[in-house]
Amino acid sequence: MMLLDFTVMEGVQVAWLAPAACILAFVLITLMRLFDSKLGALISIVGIASGFAIFLYVYSQFNNSGAEEFAREWFSIGSTEITIGIAIDQLSVVMLGVVTFVALLVQIYSVSYMEEESRFGWYFGVHSLFAASMLILVLANNLLLLYVAWELVGLCSYLLIGFWYEKRSAAEAAKKAFITTRIGDVGLLIGIILLYGTAGTFDTSTIIHIAQSGGFADSTLMAAVLLIFLGAMGKSAQFPLHVWLPDAMEGPTPVSALIHAATMVVAGIYLVARIFPLFEVADPSLTIVAVVGLSTAVIAASIALVMTDLKKILAYSTVSHLGFMMLALGSGAYVVAMFHLFTHAFAKALLFLSAGSVDHGTGGKRDIRELGGLRKKMPITFVTFSIGALALAGVPPLGGFFSKDEIMMAVMDGLHPVFFLIAIVAAFMSSVYMIRALILVFFGDLKPENQEAHESPALITAPLLILAGLSLVAGLFVAGWQDFFNVKHHDINFVVLALSLLASLGGLLLGWAIYSKEWISSRDVAAKFGDWEKHASNGYYLDLAYQWCIDRIVLVVARVVALFDRIVVNDTAVNGTGYSVFLSGFKLRYVETGKVYNYALAMVIGIVVVGLTIYWGLI
Repeated sequence: MMLLDFTVMEGVQVAWLAPAACILAFVLITLMRLFDSKLGALISIVGIASGFAIFLYVYSQFNNSGAEEFAREWFSIGSTEITIGIAIDQLSVVMLGVVTFVALLVQIYSVSYMEEESRFGWYFGVHSLFAASMLILVLANNLLLLYVAWELVGLCSYLLIGFWYEKRSAAEAAKKAFITTRIGDVGLLIGIILLYGTAGTFDTSTIIHIAQSGGFADSTLMAAVLLIFLGAMGKSAQFPLHVWLPDAMEGPTPVSALIHAATMVVAGIYLVARIFPLFEVADPSLTIVAVVGLSTAVIAASIALVMTDLKKILAYSTVSHLGFMMLALGSGAYVVAMFHLFTHAFAKALLFLSAGSVDHGTGGKRDIRELGGLRKKMPITFVTFSIGALALAGVPPLGGFFSKDEIMMAVMDGLHPVFFLIAIVAAFMSSVYMIRALILVFFGDLKPENQEAHESPALITAPLLILAGLSLVAGLFVAGWQDFFNVKHHDINFVVLALSLLASLGGLLLGWAIYSKEWISSRDVAAKFGDWEKHASNGYYLDLAYQWCIDRIVLVVARVVALFDRIVVNDTAVNGTGYSVFLSGFKLRYVETGKVYNYALAMVIGIVVVGLTIYWGLI
């Protein structure tokens, strides 16, 4: 491994400057205390723009013939040396571009969206630290550094989701996100420790090489891989650890766009892709990944069908599409998963920022039942939201069509046909809930209370138009994507293509028939599926189940432990010992009489006791 000389940098070595620029922005905002200043926003934007410029340079210098690593000693413990460094390969280059580009557009958007906030500069400062943490995560060449960045991402998400901490709902959502993801993070940490215990290093490439050469016991490797996957489930909101993500909508809309598109939720997908060779060796871990991903895709899509909050519809859509990505990973096609991550990032950022534009233009309305007819009042937002919705629905020739089709073919090739059939159902539901949101928000009659609705300013609409353009053309990268990752082009399965297209277009047609033309009565549908709608709208009561577990199990155990701590540990062991010593000292002080015969008598008694003890011990 080559040591990185920070004074002489060339080629892809400069990649580390991308997170460094964002960290510098955060430090400057903090030291200059620009917490309520627009100068803080400018510094933050310059930082992330520098990161994107560095990505462009790295991409121009990158040779995809193999990974390049640059590292230096971080610290040492005894004979163990821990390095810190970066790894530049196809995965890290793609993520470097997606994170910096989306974060840059979100920050530009935020200038207008957040301008009335008193902690304007503070928001941009934490935003910079968030971007830096994510960039360190994707560039890290070892699992320890990745874990440090992983936890920083969690901390920043807590701060940003809870930005409006004065609202109880926002504060609770931030805590819920932080605690829920910690469940997975504990698994990730234990998994990393297990790998280190055998490999003796945190270096990712070395661990993968040892695993491929049979250096791990099967049970150890399987346990480590599944524990690491638990961490990915938490961050990427996989069932049943997905419950934090819909509530995270309490944060500002730009935060939602950033978390859902390019940072926190895709960290788990990236982690599994990064150590994918370990999953291949640890059979049947990929099957478990596929089952979790498919379950997440179906469950989240069914909930999105009945949600009425626009941002929560998009949130459950994110959960569902993250499930599709996990399904692709479970089918053995990590390149396909990353391609869907790529197309989804642009489409989902576009949708969330468009939802923010609707929020901005209507005075804070998010309930799709209170909206409608906005296409004439907000034409730009209407066009951009439509492009994002159709992209996620999988309508050709938009980006989502190509990536979703690639997933379907990967599932058909790598898994049992049942997985494919269920995935088709999930894709169908995806089309239905997207066209439902589009129609109820932008079509129909304009409600009297929305007569004052207006298009958003240029700083909001400009990022929307850029993301819309990328969503339109993202699918054209599919061939180049395969070349970039050095994978073979596969033959088109026309049966899979036809079924995938039928699911997408059929869902759109059904949604249009119900919510626009009313060829099918929505009341009749609601009456027929009323019980299911009730269950789905409550998230299948998973939150209640967690609350029951906390109230009936966790708190009960905690009370027992607290009682044991108070009575046995504190009152008996600690205070009891102290009181015994005090009492003994209080009583024994009377032994000090100053009379020699009393001391002599005590010595005789002691000698007799010791003698008898020895005697009885010998016999």
